[in-house]
Amino acid sequence: MTYQEAVSYIHARKRFNGPPTLDRMRRLMALLGDPQERLRIVHIAGTNGKGSTAVMTAAILSAAGLRTGLTVSPFITDFCERIQIDGAPIAHEALAREMTRIAPLAEQVGGMTEFELITAAAYSYFADSGCSAVVAEVGLGGRFDATNVISRPLVSVITRIGLDHTDVLGSTPGEIAFEKCGIIKPGVPVVTCGKQDPDALAVIMEECAKRGCTLISGNPGAVREVRSGLDGTDFIYQGMRLHLPLIGNHQITNAVTAITAAGQALPALLGRLPDERAIAKALAGVHVPARFEIVQRNPLVIIDGAHNPQAAGALADALTLLGDQPVTGVIGVLADKDSTGLLRALAPRLARVLCVTPESPRALGAHELAVRADAVGLRASAAHSIDEALELAQAVASAQGGAIVVCGSLLFASQVRARFADVG
Repeated sequence: MTYQEAVSYIHARKRFNGPPTLDRMRRLMALLGDPQERLRIVHIAGTNGKGSTAVMTAAILSAAGLRTGLTVSPFITDFCERIQIDGAPIAHEALAREMTRIAPLAEQVGGMTEFELITAAAYSYFADSGCSAVVAEVGLGGRFDATNVISRPLVSVITRIGLDHTDVLGSTPGEIAFEKCGIIKPGVPVVTCGKQDPDALAVIMEECAKRGCTLISGNPGAVREVRSGLDGTDFIYQGMRLHLPLIGNHQITNAVTAITAAGQALPALLGRLPDERAIAKALAGVHVPARFEIVQRNPLVIIDGAHNPQAAGALADALTLLGDQPVTGVIGVLADKDSTGLLRALAPRLARVLCVTPESPRALGAHELAVRADAVGLRASAAHSIDEALELAQAVASAQGGAIVVCGSLLFASQVRARFADVG
């Protein structure tokens, strides 16, 4: 199997296959020799912030000297971003080898989904590569997520809970938190962010008590001397002077959660806590694409994967760094998301909105999105294509001395990002 054949094989699987279950995944992993049981895993679930928290946690573990695997979902530029070791994506040849081995076993099990295959490939690759630690980001939910085939992680992490995937996970923060808490294992310490939804936190506390788990909350309230700019964020936490090349107060919360998670994992891995230099080096080198990512300076173009009201609120807060500059939104969303809530959260920071239909069968049409934007008081119009929207937005921004923010989904963010050749 070639790399392209491997990717095509994965993408040909369904996103979902019947009622949620771990049965298929358990059977496949057993046929592979249960490589996940040879791994020391930090398992991360949540609605918002889990991707950034996962990247930062893995960076800290790598900086401490551990060969560290990382799974992220979805990819932004290249499929191989989904499986990394010490920040380097899996090589095309290695992915092809893994899928050549896995595919006949998957056919034996039958009905495997796309994410199940990716997760199986990641766990197998990490075990074969001798990873000392792994940070695994949950794809959806937690309880029935393919990553949850592990029996005992080092640490379970639950980032901020919000309303997303409500058709699958539940309609309240508490119901969604229950699904996320499915990653909690008896006696395993649990880390949660310091700015958690109260109803979600109550469920997390209850589930930890049931399973005899210690709950540790990150403490962003201990952060001091915050300076934010378009080059990133500087802050002091627990006496450490830290620079984070990410923007927004929510990323400070994610960084504190990552530091806390690494602080729980490293004593079991190395017999010591992470030192200040390792943490500082790790955070300073972090790059998370499509999270308030500046892809052009003149006019300023920012790409962000915000796709629900909570994430849009964090993005709106970060946009205050632009001062009084008028901001044009280029927005494309998927049909199953709370687009009205997202637009309402962004409305105070946007001068106008250009609505786009993302290149996906799951997309909400641009005209319908424009109607919803009008309903929350935004000046909105529908563009025929991504390129048309970007051309018009850049013309408006150049004429008015303003900026452009692209958001609505990580899929849409990746499609726009591909239009900018010199990213970073």
